[in-house]
Amino acid sequence: MSDGLHVIDKASFRQIQVSVDADGIAVVLLDVPDAALNPLSDALVAEFDAALDQIVARSDVRGVVVGSAKSAFAAGWNLIELLTMLESVADARELHAQTPGLSKLLRRLETCGKPVAAAINGLALGGGLEIALACHYRVLAEGSAAKVGLPEVLVGLLPGAGGTQRLPRLIGIEAALRIMLEGKPVAPAEALKLGIVNELAPASDVMARAKQWLLASPEATQPWDRKGGGAVPGGRTLLDAGIGTLFMLAVPAATRTSLRNYPAPAAILASVYEGLQLPIDRGLAIERRKFAQLAAGPEARNLIRTMFINKGKADKLARRPAGVAPKPVQKLAVLGAGMMGAGLAHVAARAGMRVAVLDTTQALAERAREHAQRTMERDLKAGRIAAGQIAEVLERITPTTEYETLAGSEFVIEAVFEDRAVKAEATRRAEAVIAPDAVFATNTSTLPIAGLATASKRPQNFIGMHFFSPVERMPLVEIIRSKTTDESALAWTLDLAKRLGKTPIVVYDSRGFFTSRVFGTYCYEGQMLLQDGVKPALIENGGRFAGMPVGPLAVMDEVSLELQYRVVQQARIDLGADFREPVSWAVLRKFVEDLHRPGRKAGAGFYEYPADGRKFLWPGLAQHYPVQAAQPALAEVKRRLLYIQSLEAARCIEEGVLTSPADGDLGSILGWGFPSYTGGVLSLIDTVGVAQFVDDCRRLADAHGPRFEPCVSLKDMARQGKRFHAAA
Repeated sequence: MSDGLHVIDKASFRQIQVSVDADGIAVVLLDVPDAALNPLSDALVAEFDAALDQIVARSDVRGVVVGSAKSAFAAGWNLIELLTMLESVADARELHAQTPGLSKLLRRLETCGKPVAAAINGLALGGGLEIALACHYRVLAEGSAAKVGLPEVLVGLLPGAGGTQRLPRLIGIEAALRIMLEGKPVAPAEALKLGIVNELAPASDVMARAKQWLLASPEATQPWDRKGGGAVPGGRTLLDAGIGTLFMLAVPAATRTSLRNYPAPAAILASVYEGLQLPIDRGLAIERRKFAQLAAGPEARNLIRTMFINKGKADKLARRPAGVAPKPVQKLAVLGAGMMGAGLAHVAARAGMRVAVLDTTQALAERAREHAQRTMERDLKAGRIAAGQIAEVLERITPTTEYETLAGSEFVIEAVFEDRAVKAEATRRAEAVIAPDAVFATNTSTLPIAGLATASKRPQNFIGMHFFSPVERMPLVEIIRSKTTDESALAWTLDLAKRLGKTPIVVYDSRGFFTSRVFGTYCYEGQMLLQDGVKPALIENGGRFAGMPVGPLAVMDEVSLELQYRVVQQARIDLGADFREPVSWAVLRKFVEDLHRPGRKAGAGFYEYPADGRKFLWPGLAQHYPVQAAQPALAEVKRRLLYIQSLEAARCIEEGVLTSPADGDLGSILGWGFPSYTGGVLSLIDTVGVAQFVDDCRRLADAHGPRFEPCVSLKDMARQGKRFHAAA
């Protein structure tokens, strides 16, 4: 018996390993060089296809096992390769012609005439799971790391290599739709229960178990290739009980969630419904067409570029200065035990650091431990942590009122009240006791770092870290360097951000920095729409239908109109003759000074907040801001609310506040919920087209004022045919 595929030169295989054992079982191992998760690619598909040619031709091969030489099975397509392809095609027709590879290969695999088993030793997502679904038998490793799933919806796509056709035929439409529409991975026990896999085994045994099945099953056929096409669990047509109701409910639910901004959920539903009425080959053809239509649209490109490629680079600290040696933080000092400080202490303690939390009284300082305990008790109840972790984390948190307790801290995060004098006093007292080379980070959302750094005796180690609340859930940290911040301080701050599990962006010092400054324009524009006589409900729905988490008036209530009022007044003092009132200052001042409706905490703002019911828009708005007879179209409201943010982000690039468009896009999506289908504030301009965006802004400026006038750099880009993001 042959011990290898002598008909193929093994040196030609770079993405896979191929061999035949003494029992006649051909083993194909995915083994992408320099990659832990076996990303799929055209090169891998071509090699697998060539190997399959030879496997099928050999009479001594009794069966095939597909496995992995890595600790993971496969985690989907190489997204950089995919984005490059998406940006190079003209339309869906061209894309459809270029992307049959994996789908065609997997159909060949399951109909090759030999039984095929998948030995899934670890994570199998996207195309990785689709490979497994094309096998006649699937053995999955036990343990939390070996999850399976089809997350393509998260990048604006549908499973394009048979996932929308094989999974529902295997486990039923309802369960398959849930997996594909949510995009969440499934744990091994659930995968077995649903029927995604046939067997669980220790990771070290999955290959042996797969071979055992092959030797005992010399003939195997997929259910959908049997006579009659195979029964789909639960039915497949509107004539089957429950199927009509399922789709009648699923379509509006998907629309309600996506608000028609994300086409992938509707395409998944259509692919499943249309494809399951037909034989598998015609279903696969429908799937490929719908995949091409999605991939040719901007949403997939935007999501892939920002939320996966650029986020991955940020998480790997692409902005970290080279040549600075790491300095891991063992002891962190947090000044202030309010909501922000308590959240920071909890996150840091869970990351393994010892944390000293200082406040003006011991009772206030103890709030940090109390907050951590409450949060972890909820996590314990939800099964996210083990019981022993609570005491372990709490032991690392030391509440104190004495600055001497901070001695030896390598890093300080100041999260005290947003007042210059209070922050200056905290800076001076902390610097007197912390390590000589410690970094001092101020958590502020608006106050310029250069001004706060004047209280420091070592301004080269002074930096801004703008966290978002609640700290435990919000993924972003905006790192602000001033003109005095040196490279080492920036590098160590980025290191800490990564250890805290945050995605960092780096911006340069200015009033409001990037996130607060740009997000503020959304709130201001909502108030300007109100002042223009637009119906309040249309304003709020315009924000939501544009893809923002909540409407601009609701946001102002939550943030507090009074807080924003104080920020403006502080800017007036700081800037003197250079101060310019926000365009919506008249509305803000009226609500705070005249109407005494400062926001949700006071129970009155743009909304009413009854104690025994849901909030609703304050009926008195119509008295102060009469609704005009002619109302703008929803599309125009959406355009005003989104474009004003993108335009301000472009100004940040022009002024040097932002030096990376990728940071601007990530900051907007992760920081305040700018719609991800756009790719972020600057990707939105690229998607519209810079020249078209400039023309639209000029029209808006003519209609609504100079705040929409495009900045000089945008006009230059339009003339030169440039964009913010170069091709992948």
